[in-house]
Amino acid sequence: MSIQTTNYKSCNVVNMSGRIDSNTSPALTDAFKALQDDNKFNLVFDMGEVEFISSTGVWVLMETQKECKKRKRGELVIANVNEKIQHSLDLAGLKHFFKFFDNVTDAVGNF
Repeated sequence: MSIQTTNYKSCNVVNMSGRIDSNTSPALTDAFKALQDDNKFNLVFDMGEVEFISSTGVWVLMETQKECKKRKRGELVIANVNEKIQHSLDLAGLKHFFKFFDNVTDAVGNF
């Protein structure tokens, strides 16, 4: 598992590889919190290298989205979701909670 953050003028991109589960979710939470503590609330989560997301990982994304929207009218958008994960997120009813993009370029362009 690795997490990388890239800063752009209009937003910040968080890229994670591997699994998002109860073992790795705290590190993802810390990455999002560090950005929010720095008053950055326009976030892109690049899931292109994510193989699996558990309910704990979904909770991290939901909490991050709530905080972004609450403060500075920001937003967490998601890019590069594989079909299996997209299907799981759709079943969980998150289709309308996030904006999904096919690639990071389009997600960054959203801001």
